[in-house]
Amino acid sequence: MIFKLMDYRCGVVRSWLALILTIVVGNAWAQTAELSTGEIQTLTFMREEEKLARDVYLTLNDIWAQPVLANIAKSEQRHMDAMLALLDQYRLADPASPEVGVFNNTDLQALYEQLVARGRQSALEALYVGAAIEEIDILDLQRAIAETNHTDLQQSYENLLAGSNNHLRAFVRNIENQGLVYEPQYLSVEQLEAILTAPTQRTNPRGRNQNGRRGR
Repeated sequence: MIFKLMDYRCGVVRSWLALILTIVVGNAWAQTAELSTGEIQTLTFMREEEKLARDVYLTLNDIWAQPVLANIAKSEQRHMDAMLALLDQYRLADPASPEVGVFNNTDLQALYEQLVARGRQSALEALYVGAAIEEIDILDLQRAIAETNHTDLQQSYENLLAGSNNHLRAFVRNIENQGLVYEPQYLSVEQLEAILTAPTQRTNPRGRNQNGRRGR
């Protein structure tokens, strides 16, 4: 009788464990299934692209000790954290390596090496590398925003876009303070001018941004 009761209790426990496992797995699948394959690929890419910016700025700042590189590297870390939060929310694997300069995406790995090699040439080239990265980010974020209907993704991407606009203005300001005229590397002349003459935007972790003072 005792053994039968124990078997019954064990059976109940197994049933509950199976039910809990089914619910957990089902919820994880449901959350991931909310995103299309394209949205998942974009989110994963954005996590590493923000790491690219951070890693390049950290590496070049070690060489040239430029305040603009150090300050924006900190901002890029916050951008990385925002993308990681979304990956965790949708139960997606994090592609970002903890090692600076190491990337899962082979295109980003090659771009990192190319940009660092260019930035090593001079402190001025390091500033141009920073501006190039922000122009690339802006174009990629604009595409990402256009390709998703998920409000949480859109708000996060818009927040990153506001940050990249601010970063681009900072790099251009540092370049032009040396008596040079900055010309776009990836954006059109019209796109660049619109960004440089737009108000500076304050960003926050929730993905919304607000207009601040006008700045260039």
